[in-house]
Amino acid sequence: MSEIYPAPEADHDTGDEAEEVDLVTAVNYALHQEMEREESVRMIGYDIGPIGGVFRATQGLLEEYGEERVIDTPLAENGILGTAVGMAMAGERIVPEIQFMGFSYPAFGQFMYAMAKMYDRTGGDIELPMTLRMAYGGGVKALEYHQESTETYYAHTPGVRVVCPSTPYQAKGLLAASIRDDDPVVFLEPKRIYRGGSQAVPTEEYTLPLDEARLVREGEDVTVLTWGAMVRHAVAASDEVDADVEVVDMRSLAPLDVETVLESVKKTGRCVVLHEARRSLGLGAELSALVNEYALDRLKAPVKRATGYDVHFPGHDIEDDYLPDAERAQYAIEAVMNYEF
Repeated sequence: MSEIYPAPEADHDTGDEAEEVDLVTAVNYALHQEMEREESVRMIGYDIGPIGGVFRATQGLLEEYGEERVIDTPLAENGILGTAVGMAMAGERIVPEIQFMGFSYPAFGQFMYAMAKMYDRTGGDIELPMTLRMAYGGGVKALEYHQESTETYYAHTPGVRVVCPSTPYQAKGLLAASIRDDDPVVFLEPKRIYRGGSQAVPTEEYTLPLDEARLVREGEDVTVLTWGAMVRHAVAASDEVDADVEVVDMRSLAPLDVETVLESVKKTGRCVVLHEARRSLGLGAELSALVNEYALDRLKAPVKRATGYDVHFPGHDIEDDYLPDAERAQYAIEAVMNYEF
């Protein structure tokens, strides 16, 4: 496996009460917190009960809140999501879990026809306060359909928010905000960094904005737009290049924080998009189009993308060759820095 860079020591003010946790533990803490806070919050999914989820993200929830609120299901994603939509329509604040993003495709009809469309098709009479959690992305040497990074399918669909954390602190705050939000949310958890180092996270509850990008590192020469597990590669690459790099963690993949993106690129004049999804029609293409439409006159070089390749996610023996890393991010940064019109 290629190198996994540890979580940053801090990307926030933790206050007096904080605990060192990794990202999957931060997810677990957010779920505990929201179930304790709000009686209508319920979980549904395969193996989320006695086992505590395939990654143990729901560990302890069944014992604490009972089987009426932590509903273990058969392995049937279409049924999980369809049932969750019905429960949300009935007033529950439901949190379905799909074990791996590649397993979500059998439920895509429920996502399109019900989850994303219900508010619109009822003229706003029915809200769906639900948060669909999915582990996504590669880098863990798993089997076919366990490594997908097809966030563009979901971000392309109106009517839902798509959120992706990159640190334990972000995970806890963004998940709490997602569960409390009245819009349907797709919450993507980068499993490669589930246990990729710990970070001080406040023990008290808090939320983070769902529609704002995060400035990870300020710079003057080039902007790197990225999210999820790729944020750490972007930061590592920034330390290796002869340029002052600004790294923006998108966090919200839908809606995009257009203001932050354009403000950064207009300042630096250069832009690299780093994501592990396939290149063609990936979210990087939309970000590149956005920059070209509204900041073309500020660009000192064409937008450069560092992405996965236009193939199905490969077997574990060559997945390191498929996934972008700090070296490919560094190459992209140097390419835009050295570009001459």
